[in-house]
Amino acid sequence: MKVRVFKPAKNAMQSGRAGTKHWVMEFEPRAQKLPDHLMGWIGSTDTRGQVRMEFETLEEAQAFAAKHNLIAEIELPKSRKIQIKTYADNFAFKRVV
Repeated sequence: MKVRVFKPAKNAMQSGRAGTKHWVMEFEPRAQKLPDHLMGWIGSTDTRGQVRMEFETLEEAQAFAAKHNLIAEIELPKSRKIQIKTYADNFAFKRVV
């Protein structure tokens, strides 16, 4: 059985990085999601799609997957590009050539 191990991205609506320090393990979906024609909800018979486990380190997630015979696909986080900006840069003169 396949699982995906990744570090969640920062919420685009907030400036803080809460919730991005842990590793998350999710199971790959095995069943197709189908709409309920009466209520309009989307559902599936696959209950593993609701499981989301969090680990402090990548090694803990790998150990859990190995212990339970799971095939882990690991997605390493991308490095952040920090652009240092100051308020004065908004008013700086920039010569157009």
